[in-house]
Amino acid sequence: MKTGKILMVGFGPGATEHMTYRARAAIAEADVVIGYSTYIKLVQDLLVGKEIIRKGMTEEIDRCVEAYEQACQGKTVALISSGDIGIYGMAGPTYEVLLQAGWTPESEIRVEVIPGASALNACASLVGAPLTHDFCSISLSDLLTPWPVIAQRLRAAARGDFVIALYNPKSGRRTQQIVEAQRLLLEYRSPRTPVAVVKSAYRRRQNIQLVTLETMADQDIGMLTTVLIGNSSTFVRAGLMVTPRGYTNKYEGLTGETKPGEQAGRSLTLGLEGWHEFVRVHLQTHPDHSLRQVADHFDTPLAQIMEALAAPLGDATLDGIVIRHFAPEELECLLQEMRQWGKLRAVVRHGGAVAELLFHARDLTLKSGRLNLIHEHFHLHVDVSSLAHGWFVCQKARQAGVYFTDSHGEFVASFLLTKNGEGQWSAEAWKSFYGSLTTVGTGNEDVQINGNRGEEA
Repeated sequence: MKTGKILMVGFGPGATEHMTYRARAAIAEADVVIGYSTYIKLVQDLLVGKEIIRKGMTEEIDRCVEAYEQACQGKTVALISSGDIGIYGMAGPTYEVLLQAGWTPESEIRVEVIPGASALNACASLVGAPLTHDFCSISLSDLLTPWPVIAQRLRAAARGDFVIALYNPKSGRRTQQIVEAQRLLLEYRSPRTPVAVVKSAYRRRQNIQLVTLETMADQDIGMLTTVLIGNSSTFVRAGLMVTPRGYTNKYEGLTGETKPGEQAGRSLTLGLEGWHEFVRVHLQTHPDHSLRQVADHFDTPLAQIMEALAAPLGDATLDGIVIRHFAPEELECLLQEMRQWGKLRAVVRHGGAVAELLFHARDLTLKSGRLNLIHEHFHLHVDVSSLAHGWFVCQKARQAGVYFTDSHGEFVASFLLTKNGEGQWSAEAWKSFYGSLTTVGTGNEDVQINGNRGEEA
């Protein structure tokens, strides 16, 4: 008996000239062609003499099951999809059906995924070069994906400054998803961000609109539309939407000499190995900036700023600033040390709210997996499992104490020494804090900190 095959074919936008040679050959080889009725129409001229099985829009799993059953009969099956069959296409559910049925790559039925041009790069080619730098795609269809998940991805992509391709932006029933997506993106993007709205790319009713994020949701958008949203560098000129690759970060213009400090073929000075030095220089040139302001300047989690500034205790490259990491597992040891620090100020941030609490260090306790502060006028409870990193911080005469950050590097809480009416820390509290630097954690080097109570060594 003939061994069956399943050929999952992505045939691109639909025009024959944009179909790969392998896609055409796979369809020619097939005994049976299975697909959504619209897809069948797009390749009708290639299907002469084939058994054709049409399925509706919501019958994706039926297509997968039908393909498997036909292949089990020894037939070669072409399961077709426009664009790329692996991008919001039939490849994923087909493999799910096959694996659930007990199929493995070693089974007699052969399976092949044949790629095609997806909607995002087909649409991009019509409007210029909007995908030249980092991009992502997000489907706005909430038929199978919960909206909170989609919203989370939209926010992450917007904040990460990705060029974003929106699939399934709107349908007859789903009319508000594109409006809500616009609202979420405007939390992070300029209203003037370039947007390309491309309908039926490379098909008979092709339509292209170059607009802005501010007016995006007002356009003629449907299920055959892909929306391309630029990043902070994307521009429109001469009717073309272009996202720069980044050459001007390194060169004077596109063809000029490298900028001071940069080298052709080498990472940028703001690359992985160099950006820490930029953080240190920024703080040296802006000594009045808090660590949170530095984090905001570089748009990065606070823990990454701490890592950039952390150094051995004897490192004098940052005058009067010492930052050192310690493990949250050392919290109990830290609390023993902190009880000698006297009066402290706790700072807790959540969303846009900031709470500052004055208390005595001896009131802090560790119990039932929580850091507890019980006071006559307030209670503070911090889940220890949320504390991924701890940091000793001394920023000249500005602040001295400990910071805690979570697994995402974001600020959780800080406990800082307080000053007297003359704007100074008490000698006893300062000495105790300095002693904690060499008691908690692995550091035991000599240190000289230029504080406002003189030099401790």
